[in-house]
Amino acid sequence: MRIAVVRALQLGDFLVAVPALRALRHAYWTAHIALVALPWTRALLERFSRYIDELVEYPGAPADYDLVIQMHGDGSQSNAVALGLGGKRTAGFYRRGNPCPDPETFLEWDDRENEVLRCLRLAERVGAPRGTPELEFPLLEDDIAEWSALRLSEYVCVHAGSQLPSRRWLPERFAAVADSLAARGDQVVLTGSAGEAALVQKVERAMRAPALNLAGKTSIGGLAALVARARLVLCNDTSISHIAAAMRTPSVVVACGSDPNRWAPLDRERHRVLYHDIACRPCMHAQCPIGHPCALEVKTATVLQACAA
Repeated sequence: MRIAVVRALQLGDFLVAVPALRALRHAYWTAHIALVALPWTRALLERFSRYIDELVEYPGAPADYDLVIQMHGDGSQSNAVALGLGGKRTAGFYRRGNPCPDPETFLEWDDRENEVLRCLRLAERVGAPRGTPELEFPLLEDDIAEWSALRLSEYVCVHAGSQLPSRRWLPERFAAVADSLAARGDQVVLTGSAGEAALVQKVERAMRAPALNLAGKTSIGGLAALVARARLVLCNDTSISHIAAAMRTPSVVVACGSDPNRWAPLDRERHRVLYHDIACRPCMHAQCPIGHPCALEVKTATVLQACAA
């Protein structure tokens, strides 16, 4: 049997779909499962080879699939891509009021549903057993070696970046919380991508305490190993939040502009998600046009209290 799963998104989006991929593998353990995704996903294939046999770069080309699973959003645009792969059966999501390609295999999209549970519900619709929602991120030997070379002991990770500026808490507030964590005895490690280096430097310059700035200096696996051994992760609602969930590392997540119902970790004891409720959430703007109240209204004292808890 040949199965294609369409999920062409970023790292966090991939990680929250892993429980569904795991459930599909348990149901179809002899099947060839292809992931239709963005080219960067190839870096994850070795880690998740238990669940994925092949990467097909999005949007993919027609192939002899027995089942195509559209796990890429509400179907408004992605259903056409999935149906274009020419599977004998196609499953996915559709919005009420839009055409339902197949009532037997397509589910109505619910904006309020957590993304992990949504993907698991779709896997169950196509024959997988009810899967467990735990995320995972397998570490490789190189990841452990990269972490070991840092020679860290008691530390917290502070991650001020996110893909869109509208999804970022203020750098000076990250710095203020980081200083308070340092005053309690933790080493502060600032993380981020190479593209976020300038933003991370703002946090570092605003801090009074010294910090280890690793922006752009870790691989994805090295970052995961770093998170796995941290006492705490403080971050925006972005990929590192899902890495923390996969590693069972306590986290405090400031959700600016994003939809916490959809993206927040399911374990709300280990992971504290803070946000200011506002009617324009989820935000579709790269830059907030109304002064960024979703960020401004999450106070430093509130975040520090959650970190202490």
